[in-house]
Amino acid sequence: MSSATPTPGTPRSRRLPLAGALRPRRPSDIWFKPALSSVASLAPPNLTLLALGRLDLAMYTMAGSMCALYAHNRPYAARARTLLWVILGMVGGLAVALVAASLTDSAVVLVAVGAVLAAAQKVLCDATRVGPPNNVVLTFITSAALFVPQTLGQIPGHIGLALAAGAWAWVVGMAPGLVRPHGPERRATAAALNAAAAYAATGGTGDGHAPARAAGYAAVQAAWQTLLAVPAAGARAATRRALERLVVRAEVALAAPADADPDLLRGWARDLRGTGRVPRTGDRRADTEEMAGVEAELAARPTPLRRRLGPLAPVGVRTALGCALAGWASLALGVGRPYWALVTAAALYQTNLTLTWSRTVQRVVGNVAGVLVFAVVAPVAHLHQVLLVLFCLACGFGAEAFISRNYWLGSVCVTPMALLVTEFARYQDPGELITERVLDTVVGAAVGFLAAMAVTNRRAASRVEEALTAVDRAREHAARLLADPGPAPAALDAARRALASALTELRATADAAAGEWWQRALPQERVVLAEQAGHRTLAATVRRRTADADRDAGEPYADRSAGPAAGTTTGTATGTTTEDTRP
Repeated sequence: MSSATPTPGTPRSRRLPLAGALRPRRPSDIWFKPALSSVASLAPPNLTLLALGRLDLAMYTMAGSMCALYAHNRPYAARARTLLWVILGMVGGLAVALVAASLTDSAVVLVAVGAVLAAAQKVLCDATRVGPPNNVVLTFITSAALFVPQTLGQIPGHIGLALAAGAWAWVVGMAPGLVRPHGPERRATAAALNAAAAYAATGGTGDGHAPARAAGYAAVQAAWQTLLAVPAAGARAATRRALERLVVRAEVALAAPADADPDLLRGWARDLRGTGRVPRTGDRRADTEEMAGVEAELAARPTPLRRRLGPLAPVGVRTALGCALAGWASLALGVGRPYWALVTAAALYQTNLTLTWSRTVQRVVGNVAGVLVFAVVAPVAHLHQVLLVLFCLACGFGAEAFISRNYWLGSVCVTPMALLVTEFARYQDPGELITERVLDTVVGAAVGFLAAMAVTNRRAASRVEEALTAVDRAREHAARLLADPGPAPAALDAARRALASALTELRATADAAAGEWWQRALPQERVVLAEQAGHRTLAATVRRRTADADRDAGEPYADRSAGPAAGTTTGTATGTTTEDTRP
């Protein structure tokens, strides 16, 4: 899964990318969903407050409304739980911030509270893998709330507004399930098929095959995580089994790319769009046996949260230190809104120092461009509060529409939105807002990145060693099953998926560690050799699995080392048939 050649070590420091950090990517397949959710969740509360003449309370409703931005890639049953936890986390953080604001007016203390909250939100979001927009929205709301004048008697009412808006955000997030109840699963499966097709098109050879293989296994792993996120029961079980069969076909194509048909894989992916029938793979006997291994994995216990929190300790320390220093530096410069610097620092911290640098560049460029947008729209927005609200909604839509292409593009919209929100209570001098925002951005980015350099993840190399051990164990287990003349098909399939998952985790861990500074040399040669051996074992499990299926069907299979036949690997050779089940 790596195109790198074996090398004895890793440099302790490296060049930091600049131009590459600003290069736009292809937009997300569902970029419009969070964008529309942003408008649908923000508009009713804001317009209601506008009609009541209490737009000054919008910050509290926005705390709940912005929860609709989360969990768009999760199945709806899992999304319902995730959104509930996000809303509770948002309201809990808001409550802590409001209580702190009511008990003290010391900006130094409030910045410290904000830094601790930001670190807790960062670690919990990373540990639970809640997904975009991760901790940034939570930190933005709670940090701003710290500097809003507050009394203890006002807090219940303000928390109630946040809960009411959060309930509406939950409805907005769940509403698409009425039309496409299996939409997230279908998209994840289609992504796995397309990624497998891209790798199959290389034939498993050439300069570009290693990145394509890494992307393929990552997409397949993501598809399994989506499909297995919730147990299927009743009528929906048939649809999910059909989707699982397609993911199995993607796995087989990754293990034997020379025998796969990229056009057929892409055709299946196209057929998953909309609400039509799920395509049939053709090899129902083998796929049915494979599902036994899938169902067995559903009973496996997930990794306890406390074990996932341990490796994130350096990230938590980085975030707390960087946010506190950024906020205090902003105060020392006399800026009236130190939470902007705090949020800037919190938004920087990524998996490793190299990615943190890229996010720093993106944040600064996006915010500077965003204040220029604000300078243009502010005079118009000041004409009437209706225009103020409408511009905020437009910026919210633009932020979610562009942020999947590059973070800095989203920041161009987020920045004017944040500045406009500060004027909900009263209009302010645009020049002062622009000056303070640019200053806080520069201070937050500089101090935050320096804190990231000071607190490096020195356990990164150890985590690579642990991932290597996990791959070795998974490969040895699969090899033992291959040596058994008659292993249970479900056991062999589960072993193959476990090995594929371990290889995906190894590549992610190695990439994260490679971007970290000031650590001991990484075992790059061992990583590459482990990946090569692991993929040879994966290919062997596919050949064995196909041979067993052909034997059970009464078909000759003379050469097990040659790989599966094209029809077996990719299903029907003449075109796409459909499973007689609707989502």
